[in-house]
Amino acid sequence: MRLLKAGLTAFVSASLLSSCLPAPQSFDPARLPDPADLSSRNAATEWYYVSGYLPESGLAFHWAQFKVNYKGLPYHAGHVAVADLRTGKLKFFENESQRARFGFPPLRVEQGDWRLVQEGNVYRLQAGPLNLTLTPLRGPVVHPPGYSGTPELGRMYYQSLTRLEVGGTVTLPGGETREARGLAWLDHQWGDQQPGREARWDWFGLHLSDGSDLMLYRVRDPAGKVVQVAASRVGTDGAAREVPGLTLTPGRVWRSPSGREYVLDWTVSAPDLKLTLEAVRDEQELLAKNTSVAYWEGPVRGQGTLEGQAITAEGMGEFVGGVLTRAEGGRFGPSGR
Repeated sequence: MRLLKAGLTAFVSASLLSSCLPAPQSFDPARLPDPADLSSRNAATEWYYVSGYLPESGLAFHWAQFKVNYKGLPYHAGHVAVADLRTGKLKFFENESQRARFGFPPLRVEQGDWRLVQEGNVYRLQAGPLNLTLTPLRGPVVHPPGYSGTPELGRMYYQSLTRLEVGGTVTLPGGETREARGLAWLDHQWGDQQPGREARWDWFGLHLSDGSDLMLYRVRDPAGKVVQVAASRVGTDGAAREVPGLTLTPGRVWRSPSGREYVLDWTVSAPDLKLTLEAVRDEQELLAKNTSVAYWEGPVRGQGTLEGQAITAEGMGEFVGGVLTRAEGGRFGPSGR
């Protein structure tokens, strides 16, 4: 999943001064990570991310944990969003605690009382309204070419667990606690990019009806120029393979209450793949004050053909809309959009 900062000096506290980090490691595209090594890294920007569209439960959710190395000082920010697809209500939570802990193996990602903890082959996610058990149905992968972004905009190494079985409960915006069942997607990315300000993207993590998983993204520069398009498909054998010759064609545009525009309908094309995707609902814009980034995060679905066979797709999309202004509550953004 993918956002972040632009000037964290105002958020450096006395407690942070005692926990300085060494200079972040440089990005080296020739040294890709081990897919199974999900440990936290010393990078300029890092995040862990879990999202799921659970149509049988009538909900969608996402959790993200960010760590930024700013001039040797760590800054942590967390997000959780829950959409009740039966009532149309959306709730967004932000975590600003600087009490954070990371460990591996087993994986442990904690910020305050939010945590993603590995217990054997199972991951427990407890964050605000989320009380979930995540069981991987296939192993971790590194998406070809191993990272997103460009040398000019910054690059992020890219690992995923693309298919996890979801159990547990989610507390919905109206207060109801609902059983959660379906599939989720876990991402881990780190590198030298400053997302939101210097890089924006359109991303999909999709579960296909043939049992494979499809990752799609476009990276854009601040002017909106597309500088990278990439895709990988994780087959039932667990291997991630590049999808060559991919095009992502924007369709319907939705204008949010903040005035930003997001493409919510897409056409995906590759030599053996034809797919149309649409947002399940429009009103999924999130204005994240603790990272000063506006983005659309929500459930998507689609249909088409893969290798000549009919398929359907369900999953999540994320489309970055830029930096928040100070009038919107952004802490690092410009005075005007």
